[in-house]
Amino acid sequence: MSNPCRRHFQRVTAALAAAAVAPQQTMEGANAYELQMAALHQDALRLKQIQSISDKAKLKVQLVTAYEPYVAGVLEAGQGAQDDVLTTVMTWRIDAGLYHQALEIARYVLQHKLILPDRFRRTVGCYVAEEIATAALDALKAESSFDSDVLIATEQLTRDQDMPDEARAKLHLAIGRVVAFEVPDKPTAEGIARLQAARTHLARAIELHSGCGGKKDLERLASRLKKIAEQKPS
Repeated sequence: MSNPCRRHFQRVTAALAAAAVAPQQTMEGANAYELQMAALHQDALRLKQIQSISDKAKLKVQLVTAYEPYVAGVLEAGQGAQDDVLTTVMTWRIDAGLYHQALEIARYVLQHKLILPDRFRRTVGCYVAEEIATAALDALKAESSFDSDVLIATEQLTRDQDMPDEARAKLHLAIGRVVAFEVPDKPTAEGIARLQAARTHLARAIELHSGCGGKKDLERLASRLKKIAEQKPS
């Protein structure tokens, strides 16, 4: 699978197959797609044998690389046909922590209104927003960092998608907390602007879902901004 010629062939054949299928149709029956579905089925069986969520995520980091040529070909030439390989790899990339790569697929999926496989109960927009927000909040709980650019890109991408208020609130909460975490104690003017944006996101989270857990965060951030304003020379 690491052979450059092989990967190029897979990308080209995927592009040709995806270009030949009209929107609102399915990729089922296309040889390039069926080969990937067969591989996906085998990889899913491997994942089922692992109980640890952490170990599943580590394995997915390795597994998703095999689908990169196919994904690239579909994103390059696809017309919007339903594609369970594409949507599944998107979810695996999220689980693997490959968020920018997942959002690359999500843009195409949302643009063409593809749906997730039947085992998923959420819409694509809700799934992407909530899973990435949850990953960010979990990272903060573990005192780890999370890229706020991923969250902001996620919010922009899913802004017009229908989802429960609680899910959207979680995303705004995650943005507010992560940005506040990223800005140093003595912020620059840009840092202050980011803190003010974080406050807006926290307020929006509370507005959408009063029980989101962001009230204390908003209070602390308001106090922090007040202290910064008082320290500034008049």
